[in-house]
Amino acid sequence: SKMNYFLPHLRCFILLFLSCINVFTFAIRYSTCRAFLMTLNELNDYAGQHEVIAENLSTQITAELSRYTQELKAERKSHFHDGRRAQQYIENSWKQLESSKRRFERDCKEADRAQHYFDKMDADINVTKADVEKAKQQAQMRHQVAEDSKNEYLTYLQKFNKDQHEHYYTLIPHIFQRIQEMEERRVGRVRESMRVYTEVERKVLPIVSKCLDGMTKAAESIEPKMDSKQVVESYKSGFEPPGDVEFEDYSVSMKRAVSESSFLNARGESRRRSRSKLWPLLKRNKLMSLLASPRPPPPPPPTSPSPDGLLNGPQSPQQPKEPLSQRLNDFMGTKHKMHCLRSLKRGVSSRADYSHLPPEQRRKKLQAKLNDINKDIQKEMDQRDALTKMKDVYIKNPHLGDPDSIDPRLEEITQSLEKLQLEAHKFEGWLTEVERKLLEKGSESQRTQSSHFDSQGNTPLTNNYGQNRESPDGSYTEDPSTETTMQFKSRSTEFDDEFDDEEPLPTIGTCKALYPFEGQNEGTISMAESEMLYVIEEDKGDGWTRVRRNEDEEGYVPTSYIKLFLDMNAKGAKTYI
Repeated sequence: SKMNYFLPHLRCFILLFLSCINVFTFAIRYSTCRAFLMTLNELNDYAGQHEVIAENLSTQITAELSRYTQELKAERKSHFHDGRRAQQYIENSWKQLESSKRRFERDCKEADRAQHYFDKMDADINVTKADVEKAKQQAQMRHQVAEDSKNEYLTYLQKFNKDQHEHYYTLIPHIFQRIQEMEERRVGRVRESMRVYTEVERKVLPIVSKCLDGMTKAAESIEPKMDSKQVVESYKSGFEPPGDVEFEDYSVSMKRAVSESSFLNARGESRRRSRSKLWPLLKRNKLMSLLASPRPPPPPPPTSPSPDGLLNGPQSPQQPKEPLSQRLNDFMGTKHKMHCLRSLKRGVSSRADYSHLPPEQRRKKLQAKLNDINKDIQKEMDQRDALTKMKDVYIKNPHLGDPDSIDPRLEEITQSLEKLQLEAHKFEGWLTEVERKLLEKGSESQRTQSSHFDSQGNTPLTNNYGQNRESPDGSYTEDPSTETTMQFKSRSTEFDDEFDDEEPLPTIGTCKALYPFEGQNEGTISMAESEMLYVIEEDKGDGWTRVRRNEDEEGYVPTSYIKLFLDMNAKGAKTYI
């Protein structure tokens, strides 16, 4: 009974937990999270079966036993009342017998005394005849009374013997028999209740067994290697490891007269080595925030100020990554809140447009998805052509089939083709945009390389490390030309102090929310319509503006969702594009 009381509460807790898990659907891509969710679903069904057991026991056993218990109490009370009444009747009969017996004994003694008195008076010669006659009449009267008492005593004695025989041989056995039958029915009802309980349990055993099998299947579906691979794919930085350090021979005086370009390259290499030594000093959250991919593109403003516009609106492609040198430069020059840096983790959620992936990987994914959609379109078109030919055959030969029976299937294929074509058009747009950005990135990289030539010999200042900041898999590597111009803002001791004592960014203005924003992604903040917030960092060009609500609550909101009121005299936070 305690388990049946506890399991409904457990089911409510499971349902609440499942509703909370549905909010964080991004974690379902891992097999461990999927298996845990499957286990919770099976446990929910398991608890539901126990609710069924409790409900059936309540209706089929508890209610019936309660009603039958009241009937048993009334019947038992009736039997005991009959027994007490029979006992009182035999006791009253015994009392009447004892009373008639004592009266007969008393009358017999009175008759004996009257007879002795008459004999005494009759023997006395001095007594008159009248006295003797009077004594005789008195003796006769006493004898008559004694005879009546005797007859009454005999009557009550016979009655008592009859009542006693009936009491012990008829009434009491009959009452005990009814009590026995009542107890037998009670025991039989207990047996029936136990049988019903086993039947109720047996009915849910197949479903409970399926639930347990589902839990076992969920546990067996966990793939540790696949989960770790997905984590690596989501959180990999994309930077290539540095190449081998070249040997610089300073022992030969002739080699000391190096050109300006080689000197600058040596300075760049020494800076890269010193900077790589600083990496272990970075705290994990800030380093991951620097190496993480930029924030996802903001959603377009809704046509109506309602959350539906945010949920259903398409998302623009991901902005390209910034080089590591630029990120380190931004990090060294600006103090950020720790919780905001933690919120800029990559791999927050998996999107349909693959905007969470690097550009080259995103292009490959979009191309593969587009190929699959085109294959589906071709299959649907083949089916449509086959059905059209079949319909023509049916029209020419009606005895082969009804042509109208093919119309519903043709309608379904037409609708499916429309959906697939819309999907293909959407992915083509995303693919075109990412290819355009890749081309722009390549041309920008070529312009950057062509602009770094020495004025004397027109030799490029970059070495073999800086061919392109974009790796074949779509990730980014460091640009030595940028690294040579990078300046550290403080020493290593001051760099460590920035993690401990951080000051909040100054406000550079205010903003008013034009539309409500839920802020479900990491690093974002929710806002209500017409809410006023403080602006602490302007839009970098990625469509996001950094705002603050309270002293310790800040995050990013879409720039298109707010109206800015900037203070021209305020010194705001630096922005990097």
